[in-house]
Amino acid sequence: MRTPFRPLTAAAAVLACLAGCSAAPAPAQPDSVPSPLTAVTALGEFATLDYCSLLDARLNPATPDSSFTTCQADFVQNGLPRTVTIGPLAATVDPNVRPYAYRGPVPDGVSVQQSSFVPPRTCARAITFADGVRLAISVTDTDNRGTDDDRCATADQAVGGALATVTGNRVKHTRLPDQSWGRVDSCAILNTSGLPGDANAGLAGHSCIKDKVSLEFAVVSQAPAGPSETLGHRTARVAADGAFCRVRTVQPSPAAPNRAEEATVSVVDTSGAGGDAACSAARTAAAAIFAKIP
Repeated sequence: MRTPFRPLTAAAAVLACLAGCSAAPAPAQPDSVPSPLTAVTALGEFATLDYCSLLDARLNPATPDSSFTTCQADFVQNGLPRTVTIGPLAATVDPNVRPYAYRGPVPDGVSVQQSSFVPPRTCARAITFADGVRLAISVTDTDNRGTDDDRCATADQAVGGALATVTGNRVKHTRLPDQSWGRVDSCAILNTSGLPGDANAGLAGHSCIKDKVSLEFAVVSQAPAGPSETLGHRTARVAADGAFCRVRTVQPSPAAPNRAEEATVSVVDTSGAGGDAACSAARTAAAAIFAKIP
């Protein structure tokens, strides 16, 4: 037999609870304004960042060339051969990097700039994160057929692809073998080489500058050419490059077959005579530095 009082009893219970029951806490609402995105949050550990994971797959890049601080890949777009470069990271103020009307979406705290100091047939962009760290992105035509507007449209596409990777949590990192020079602290090498001045490290730790001397580690597809000599118990090659004299030595890459890891010591000439004038000092510095590299 149905009880006619049950609905009334339930209604009374509800009224009683409204009068005396403590309400359950409301669920926390998400912050309507996302925190400004810093480079560390977006990219993770700089020293192991896989820059090639930031490439826009829509460019269909062929055989990306990954180094410790950059990624470079060739591709063909509308019949035009091009090269896209992702990286390096920088934090110093650069007067050549200025705002422009980037039309794509950007995360909170992130902005996109253009660089006016570029090689020929190149359009350069910079993604600047909330902490002031910039990620360089550029597109270069490998022949003379492309236009500035076309190159820059592709550079903006590359920027959008990198930002999509960041916001989609698809950034990757590399695992460096114990023997890799990518694990070497460049400033620690300079500080134990008897060189004067204070050491200033690059963001990822793969490069360091001390007074007029710098040390940089990279991955290269082919070893440097030219006459060789022995410096710091290593086979080295010396070459003037503008105002610099650079001394390079290599070892086989323990992570990538048919590639090499390269250590470059550079010394700048401040007299105006050119890089040749700095080569004596570069040889002396390289001998001390190369002897310290494990």
